[in-house]
Amino acid sequence: MVTLSELAPLLLRKSAAELTAQERSTLEAIIAREPISQHASDVADAQESYGDRLADKVAQVGGSWAFIIGFAVVLFGWMALNSGILPRFATAFDPYPYIFLNLLLSTLAAIQAPVIMMSQNRKDDRDRLSASLDYEVNLRAELEIMQIHRKLDEAVLAKLDRIEHMLAGITAERGR
Repeated sequence: MVTLSELAPLLLRKSAAELTAQERSTLEAIIAREPISQHASDVADAQESYGDRLADKVAQVGGSWAFIIGFAVVLFGWMALNSGILPRFATAFDPYPYIFLNLLLSTLAAIQAPVIMMSQNRKDDRDRLSASLDYEVNLRAELEIMQIHRKLDEAVLAKLDRIEHMLAGITAERGR
């Protein structure tokens, strides 16, 4: 069985001490003949907290057409109530210029923006994780192909040596 210190210089032209963590884990998987591919979302899901999932849900809802349309309906309803309907009964709780509505909108924006940014940062982290996992799989495939080429080259050279020895023997027999 081949070891990491033998395989590293052969395939990567590096000593085992010079390997990155990804290269080391890829070579160890080759030696152990284990699969290396993982789905990035499975790895990311295993690492996420409740707050992470909540941020993703808020970003998902806050960035949807349903939210935009629903929010527009609420805003126009608020304005209609406080400008047209409730002033007739002298009960408007937020008359024009809608100071309370502005406070609510500012508060919502102040809370929603950082939560959406958290979700975007997590998406970036997932993308980096996906790229890292893809790199490991690509490296593994490249190294496996290199090993196959090396074995084929050795087999072809061995066959050519046998053919040369056979031809040399035939030539020697004819020369007698």
